[in-house]
Amino acid sequence: MTPTLIWILVGLVAIGLYLSWTAGRLDRLHARIDAARAALDAQLLRRASVAQELATSGVLDPAASIVLYEAAHAARQAEEEQREVAESDLSQALRAVFGEVQQVEAVRAAPGGEEAAGELAQAVRRVPMARRFHNDAVRAARALREHRAVRWFHLAGHAPFPLAFEMDDEPPVALADRPTSGA
Repeated sequence: MTPTLIWILVGLVAIGLYLSWTAGRLDRLHARIDAARAALDAQLLRRASVAQELATSGVLDPAASIVLYEAAHAARQAEEEQREVAESDLSQALRAVFGEVQQVEAVRAAPGGEEAAGELAQAVRRVPMARRFHNDAVRAARALREHRAVRWFHLAGHAPFPLAFEMDDEPPVALADRPTSGA
């Protein structure tokens, strides 16, 4: 009887260790999602701020300034439910305004334009990377949460199901392909 109890106890300890390790891994993934979301939010805010700054600088023509300013303002003010749409609209506005190299060159030629165009180019390149890191963390957490042990033992606790951030983040060709100093 004693060897049987020992094996049962060893099995229960092994299962407990596995569940504990899995719960810890899931917790670390949720923390990684939170950190990646904060980084994504920072990059989106930076992109919208730089776009808004550029729109009010007087470097762009009035029509482009209005389009860019309104899209950047909407992205900064969007509620969480509308954030993906507003950020996609900003991406489209950036592509419309900076779709041609001539427009970017005109901005660079203006006083302070070189720095502004460089900041905007950095911002539009960093958003897709930040979104990719966030969505990769979400994908990993979702995969782990789909395991039977995680579901049966409620290892995720009351943490909300992680959601990917889906938006159009394709940068304008004229800004994306041009290397900038400090990038």
